[in-house]
Amino acid sequence: MKAITESARRSRLWLRQQGLVVRPWLYGAVAAGLLQTLAIITQMGLIAWLVHGLLIEQVPLSSLIWPGAGLVPAVLVRALAQAAQERCGQQASARVRQHAREQLAADWAALGPIRLAGRASAALSNQWVEQVEALDGYYARYLPQQWLALLSPLLIVLLVFWLDWLAALFLLLAAPLIPLFMALIGMSAEKVSQQHVLEAGRLAGHFLDRVRSLTSLQLFGQVAAATGSVRGAAEHYRAVTMRTLRIAFLSSAVLEFFASVAIAVVAMYIGFGLLGYIKYGPAPQLTLFSGLLILLLAPEFFQPLRTLAQSYHDRAAALAAADSMAALQVEAIQLVHPPEISEPAAGTAASISLYRVRLSYPGRGTVLIDISLQVARGQVVALTGPSGAGKSSLLHCLAGFVRPQSGNISVFGELPGQRPLAWLGQRPFLIQGSWADNLRLTAPHATPAQMLQAIEAVGLSPLLQAQQNGLDTLLGEGGRGLSGGQAQRLALARVWLVETQLVLLDEPTASLDAHSEAEVIAALKTLADSGKTLVIATHHPAVMALADQRYVLNRGMLADG
Repeated sequence: MKAITESARRSRLWLRQQGLVVRPWLYGAVAAGLLQTLAIITQMGLIAWLVHGLLIEQVPLSSLIWPGAGLVPAVLVRALAQAAQERCGQQASARVRQHAREQLAADWAALGPIRLAGRASAALSNQWVEQVEALDGYYARYLPQQWLALLSPLLIVLLVFWLDWLAALFLLLAAPLIPLFMALIGMSAEKVSQQHVLEAGRLAGHFLDRVRSLTSLQLFGQVAAATGSVRGAAEHYRAVTMRTLRIAFLSSAVLEFFASVAIAVVAMYIGFGLLGYIKYGPAPQLTLFSGLLILLLAPEFFQPLRTLAQSYHDRAAALAAADSMAALQVEAIQLVHPPEISEPAAGTAASISLYRVRLSYPGRGTVLIDISLQVARGQVVALTGPSGAGKSSLLHCLAGFVRPQSGNISVFGELPGQRPLAWLGQRPFLIQGSWADNLRLTAPHATPAQMLQAIEAVGLSPLLQAQQNGLDTLLGEGGRGLSGGQAQRLALARVWLVETQLVLLDEPTASLDAHSEAEVIAALKTLADSGKTLVIATHHPAVMALADQRYVLNRGMLADG
């Protein structure tokens, strides 16, 4: 229960912080809503006056022209105020969603690829799209309606109290029932909405995993089983969705019932009062004007409360979406402000320095123990050692993907991650698109001449010249259409297009055949001759032969190779 309470508190605080940047728009929506209420009161008052004048006072039609003409501006103001309220609400919502996505991008950048590796890409996409969109109704409708549900009925009940205090008492007695049942049903809706958000992310990840593994599933004859598992996950998601809708429809039905009963009670009181059957209190003073005006305003008294009840589901959906985004923000803040590392090691702009770096992972223990190392600009350094010795972790520290628990790191006089660097792992990241699209991932403004120069540097010019469409030749996702060595060299070509002096390579020739490995090593040698600083984690002797200096990592400790 304590964890649930803390989660709910964190979600509400996150939503409140997002609302601070759009407070003027929210105030504008409330002001427009109040103007709409005043226009409604004016409109209903004019209608009641016209009916009373025609039927009771027998006023000539010519005398009612001006009151009748007053209906036109009243209706016009009402329509304009409603449009202004919706406009302000939509502006507030759009700005919050834009700010939330910017914050998500910053949080993902702060966490880095290592900590995000444990999260499914489909879940992250769901967070970026669906969960951020779930904030729309909360800021566009619910927050302004919170104030309007209090202020608009208050304006109406004050007027009704002036006309007939007993009718106002009926309205006041019925009004608390709507927020009461709204809160009771809303508690269940909030829990179901949180489950709905969670199941949406799970379904997206489940489906994407099966799509990515479609080739393997077909080869092993498991397509039918995978289809059944996706169908089961979708059916479970459908059940959660229907449960959410059932609660929403139930809440609307209950609230409509109490509002209708209250309006019926007021109508009965006014009818019997006008007929003279009720002699108590102000009933004998009822006129057609006052009675009709009260009756016309009674639905408008409950309308803001009913609108708030309809928007209450938006609040539950926003709280559910805010939960994961608030947790992500807290995790990112803790990483951005580490207590141990506040300044780089004593290094120069001409070297990379590590001093007594220690790194641990939860559940895995210490992977780097007091690592001290210095790499001069332009050097090629090879990190060797058995699998699990900490080679990749050391590269992650240099890249700024993770922060060690102690020690200091300087990358050309700055903290890791402060200046651009190039990274190449065992499996190059290539998208479905053209050669040019893949090269422009890291260099959006690269010209065709620059791309051709980079391709020539990694030895892919003959292959590209054999393609009919040149740089516009399409590749499949993951570089389909290229061999492993060709895909690795295309990724290396991106390094040539990036204005960076540091290149980190994690097992760049792993899983390649001898021919492909030789091609990649030739491209690496060209890259090393260009004057860039290379730090390579590898097991392969041919790659080690490129290095000016070799270091061996064993059980988290470093020694000269």
